Amino acid sequence: MNHPRELHTTILLTNGKVLVTGGQKDDDILSSAELYDLSTGTWTTTGSMNSQREGHRISLLTNGKVLVAGGSNRKDMLSSAELYDPSTGIWTTTGNMDRARYSHTASLLTNEKVLVTGGSGHVDILSSAELYDPSTGTWTNTSGMNSQREGHTASVLRNGKVLVTGGESIGPILSSAELYDPSTGTWTATRSMNSPRSKHTAFVLTNEKVVVTGGENFIDLFSSVELYDPSTETWTTPGSMNNSRTWHTLTSLTNGKVLTNDEWSNGSVV
Repeated sequence: MNHPRELHTTILLTNGKVLVTGGQKDDDILSSAELYDLSTGTWTTTGSMNSQREGHRISLLTNGKVLVAGGSNRKDMLSSAELYDPSTGIWTTTGNMDRARYSHTASLLTNEKVLVTGGSGHVDILSSAELYDPSTGTWTNTSGMNSQREGHTASVLRNGKVLVTGGESIGPILSSAELYDPSTGTWTATRSMNSPRSKHTAFVLTNEKVVVTGGENFIDLFSSVELYDPSTETWTTPGSMNNSRTWHTLTSLTNGKVLTNDEWSNGSVV
């Protein structure tokens, strides 16, 4: 990349390029954004966001635009959101969330709305959730999770439900998991993971299972991997990664490979 950064976001665009936004470089919070071209293996700058952000979340909308919401500019938590248009490289502001959030999740639902959950607020860890409607540019509250969470993950399943796992709460690291049903706007508990973990990564596989990798508790970084089966609501432990990782970001590319940008691995930023 043109600028080293951590606590940024990455997303694969419909044109096959990867958009990287914001994050932290040394003592600076960034508003800059870059594009990675898979065909040439090169990075180019694109338009900067209207706000400096780290710990924000990013979603690719069905119209091809990109929604960025929340995060921190170090002075304060942010409730603001903005849209990136890949055809112009320009960012425009959209409606603000009801709550400022950092280290939350954002998931594009099958109804084309974006579900945002949890995160750190101004003074507390949140259980609340909100829905963004791209057709109106507005946010509405939906029912909150059963647990306060930040540093958790959210995965949209083939049946349209959203699986939320782990994270930090007030006190312990969580192993618990819960499911959001967009058709009813309600949350239900599902089977807990085998290990409490925060700042991990989760992916939905082609076989509809969800793989959870890495993360940390207050003492250790994890290399362990867990697999969730939605049909049985059970977790298995298929193996471990070669290295312990946390805050790692993985982006699936059109050629089937995965682009890794920034992570903490065995105590170091790489």
